[in-house]
Formats: sequence, C-alpha cells, structure tokens
Amino acid sequence: MPKNSKMIKKELEDEVIESAKDLLSNEDAADDAFKKSELIVDVQKENHTDAKVSNIKDERRGWNNRLQYILAQIGFSVGLGNVWRFPYLCQKNGGGAYLLPFFILLMIVGVPLFFLELALGQRIRRGSIGVWNYISPKLGGIGFTSCVVSLFVSLYYNVIIGWSVFYFSQSFQFPLPWDNCPMVKNATHSLVEPECEKSSDTTYYWYRKALDISSSISESGGLNWKMAVSLLVAWAMVCFAMIKGIQSSEKIVYFSSLSPYVILICFLVRSLFLEGSIYGIRHMFTPQLEKMLEPQAWREAAVQVFFALDLGFGGVIAFSSYNKRDNNCQFDAVLVPLVNFFTSILATLVVFAVLGFKANIINKKCIEENAIMIQKLLKMGNIPQAIIPPHTKFSTITAEAYHEIYDIIKRVKGEEFPALHLRSCKVEDELNKEAQGIGLAFIAFTEAMTHFPLAPLWSVLFFLMLINLGLSSMFGFIEGVITPVVDSFKVSKELVTGEFLCT
Repeated sequence: MPKNSKMIKKELEDEVIESAKDLLSNEDAADDAFKKSELIVDVQKENHTDAKVSNIKDERRGWNNRLQYILAQIGFSVGLGNVWRFPYLCQKNGGGAYLLPFFILLMIVGVPLFFLELALGQRIRRGSIGVWNYISPKLGGIGFTSCVVSLFVSLYYNVIIGWSVFYFSQSFQFPLPWDNCPMVKNATHSLVEPECEKSSDTTYYWYRKALDISSSISESGGLNWKMAVSLLVAWAMVCFAMIKGIQSSEKIVYFSSLSPYVILICFLVRSLFLEGSIYGIRHMFTPQLEKMLEPQAWREAAVQVFFALDLGFGGVIAFSSYNKRDNNCQFDAVLVPLVNFFTSILATLVVFAVLGFKANIINKKCIEENAIMIQKLLKMGNIPQAIIPPHTKFSTITAEAYHEIYDIIKRVKGEEFPALHLRSCKVEDELNKEAQGIGLAFIAFTEAMTHFPLAPLWSVLFFLMLINLGLSSMFGFIEGVITPVVDSFKVSKELVTGEFLCT
C-alpha cells in the first residue's frame, strides 16, 4: 500500500475519533441541561405550591400570645359534658374501670385526629370550608356541614347557658327558692303542694317554676318571660365577647377558661369535709372490671372522646388558623387532650363527693322513717319484741344497728317480710341511681347544695362555673361558623358576627 494512502487512512481514523468525542461531549451536556431543567421545574412546582399556601392571607391577625391560644383550645374542649356527662358514664360503666377505655381511645383515636385538625388549620390558615376546599374542591361540602352542625349545637348550647343565668340570678336569696316545697292555701288551712311532696323540692322548682312546662307537647303554654330574658342575656354575653372575633374573646378567655378550675378545686376541698363524701369517692374508684369486657363501655368511651375534643365541629381548625405556621402543634395536640382528661377526673371527683354527701343525708332520713315504722309494728305486734337486740335506742339508731335489725326481721318474717314495707336504706342504692345532663346539674347537684352551709354562696359559684364552661365552648362553636364564612365570602367579621348573633 502506498505511503500516502496510509497517511490518509490514519487521518480519517483520527477524524472519526474526534467526531465520536464531540458527540459524547454534546450528549453529556444535553443530559446536564435536561437534569438542570428538570430540577428547575421541580423547584418551580414547589415554589408554586408554597406560593399557593402563602397567598392565603398572611396578613391574617393572630393570637397575641401562645397562652391565649392554649386557653382558648382548652376552654373549647372542656365544657359542660365534663361536669355532667363524664361522671354519668363513669357511674354507668364500672366506675374507675371506665377510665382505662377512655384514656386508651383518647390516645389512639382522639390525639391523632385532634393533631390533624390543628395541623390543617395552622398550615392552610383558613376555616373548615377553606381547608377542605384546599384539599379538594369535591370535599368542600364537609366544611359546610361542620358549619351547620356548629350552628345547631350553639343554638341549644346557649339555651343551657340561659338556664344557668336564671339559676345564677335566683341564687342571691336565703333560703334558696328551691330549698322547700311551696305552700298552697285552701279554705281552712295551708298545706304543702301535693305535686312537690310526691317528687322533691328541686324537681318541682325545675319543672314548674323554672321551665314552667305544659302538661303535654300539644299545649304551648305561652311565653316564659323569665327564661326568655335569661336567654337574651346569654346571647348578649356571647355577642359582646365575639363581636371582633378572637381580638375581643382573647381578653375574656383568661377568666372563662381558668375560673372553672378555681371553683372546682374549692368545691372539691369543701366536699371532702362533708359527711358521707367518702362514700361517693369510694363508689367512683371501686372498679367493676367485668364492665370493661362489654362493648358498650368502649363504644360510649369512643363517643365521649369525640365530644370531649369537639372533633369535626370546625372550632379547632378555626382557632388554629390564627396561629403562626411554625407553632409546635404536636405539643398542643397532646397537651389539650391530657388537660381535658384530668379535668374530667377532677369534675367527677367533685360530683361523686357531693352526691355521696347527698346520699348520706337521704339514707339518714330513710333510717329515721323506717325506725319509726318498726316501733309502730312492734306496738301492733306484727314484729316480736324478742328479736330486737337489747339496749336498742330507735331515736338515735345508727346505720349499722338499723341494718342489723333489718336483717333479723327479714330472716324471721320470711315470706311475710314484703308486707311490712321496710326499706334497706343503703347509701349504695342512692349512688346507683343514675343522673345525667340537666338532671344532674339542675336537680341532683342543686338539691345537694341546699344542705351546704352558706348554700347561696356555693350555688352562685356553681352556676357561675356552668356559665363560664358554656361560654368558653360557645366561643369555639361560633368561631367554627363565622371564620369559614368570613374566609370564603370575604365579608366583614364584625358584620357577620353581629347579624348572626342578633338574628
């Protein structure tokens, strides 16, 4: 092969190698450019997402300090149910045994859901409607539903506050107006109202004087002016506290959220020195472990968790939407449920101590009445004198002595015993009578306070506590309605609050 041809071939090979290097270098540059462009797109997407969230009214006014926010959430969580529903559920579902299912479900169900609502409101900074619309427009109906539910709950909740306002105003009397049955006059003399005598003085006052109920649902009974004025006062308090949203309510939240704890502690200390209170506390902490195996106890514990934390009402989301985005909501999600749990235990201690005192009084009265009946049966010869223990003084008979005589008579008389109409008169029988809701607050607890020294003072404190518990919860329900409406329809909060509360 000629020399020139070899040189030409070598030059061609060098050119091919150079071309291949150029192609590879161009491919690497293209890959780098593609990777950079992909990174830019991802960053733009992330920035777009952050911008979408940051565009949601960063100028939104927030809480003045963290303590006000925590107290508002605690006030919304701790409500009237802690005072009258939780003690009733303890009494119904095994006493202290009920605390374990409730605490377990509170930790594994309540805390995660509560944290979810806190995080959503704090991150998106909207009410319930805006939060669910942001997640997906198809889920916006959930936000509207929570607003409607909060509206309906606030309507009946404020009626309870109105009842508490009425009883609070009537507590500045001595003796209390529900302390004794009223007297009615006939042509010759005065006698106790028969209906009141058959029931009790507090029950009669609640149904006939306070509510003034009609004999049937078909009869309207006319306007109850006392309750109408009390309800107007209740709505006026809510209106003045909420007219500017959290800016006005945050000044009241200190008193409405903290004062119930002071009053509960005062009641607990006072009730511990009352005769018979130990019976109620012992009844509460005596666990009926077999009740824990029943599905009903767990079901009612789960329902109480949702009621206790007010999940799904929109108030938790509304309150947290006024937080800064860097707030430690994980800590809040654990703190508020734990405070709610220990508040429920504190309230249950107070309720059972007072009910133990009331049961002891009723039991003493029962023993006195039945001791008189035994004396009459002895005189009539229905009971032989020989079976009665010697040195028994029926005028000062103790509970232990009465129960001993009762058991002897029951054993001796056998089948004839029911005809004597004697009662066992045990404190446990009175404590086992279930009372819940308004029956516990306005009848059972109210009746127990009539036996307190300085009863009007304790009545004032008790109904003041109910008013504050109701108001602090009402703030959350109202925010659960107003905040989503203001965020969604861009209207003035003062205008919406005024129209809603005045309507």
